[in-house]
Amino acid sequence: MVRLILVLSILMAPALHAAQDPTAPLGWYKKKSSNTTKVRTYPLPTLQSIVCDDGSQCFAMLNDKILSNGQSVAGYEVRSITAERVVLARAGKIWQLELFNSDVRQ
Repeated sequence: MVRLILVLSILMAPALHAAQDPTAPLGWYKKKSSNTTKVRTYPLPTLQSIVCDDGSQCFAMLNDKILSNGQSVAGYEVRSITAERVVLARAGKIWQLELFNSDVRQ
């Protein structure tokens, strides 16, 4: 009988093991590992300057790179460059970068 109780206690020991760390703070639960993917964010490039020639051709300096229409920087595609702004696109979203803040207070 003692052997039977000993064998059952050995077999049941893993099931009786604490499901949570008894020394953990109250309300804290160990995160279950999941197969969720993290969404990666890409920082918006910094517009440093815009230069236009006598024609209507404009170039922009973004993140220390000189770019024209159709080129890309940091995963963003340059859609258009005007003397006032640069339009960037990535993953179906569009950003308009301007050199100067439009809220000028006097």
